[in-house]
Amino acid sequence: MKKKLNHILLVDDDPDDNFFHQIIIGEMNIVNYIDIASNGIEAIAYLKRKDQIPPEIIFLDLNMPKMNGWEFLENYRQLSIAKEAKVIIVILTTSANPDHRRRAQEIHEVTGFETKPLSKELMNTILQQYFQEYL
Repeated sequence: MKKKLNHILLVDDDPDDNFFHQIIIGEMNIVNYIDIASNGIEAIAYLKRKDQIPPEIIFLDLNMPKMNGWEFLENYRQLSIAKEAKVIIVILTTSANPDHRRRAQEIHEVTGFETKPLSKELMNTILQQYFQEYL
C-alpha cells in the first residue's frame, strides 16, 4: 500500500472548484485530509493555529475577496511554517495573464503555476516531482 499525504489545503473562494478538486483528490486516495479556506485571511488564520500540522500541498487561487493569492503569499512568508515546513504551494488559477506566471516564478515559496481545474495528471506530476515516497 502506498503512503498517503496527511493534508492538502485548498485556498479558493469558488465552492464549485473546491468541490470538484476534492472529488479529484479523493478519487486518487492520496491524502488523509483535505481542508478549505475561502480566502487568504482564512488560510493564514488556519496555518497559524498551533494545533495545526502543516499541509504538504497548498493549492492557491489568485483572485479571491478579502485577501487574494498574492497578498496571502506576502503574509505566508512571515509565518514560521514558511521557514520550517516543506510545503508545496501551487497556484491554481483561471488567469492566463503571462505577467502572473512570471510574477509567480519570482516567488521562492511558489513551486508551480497551473490553470484550473486540477486534474489527476497534474496531481500525479506533483507527486512524482515532490513526493516520490508516496507513489
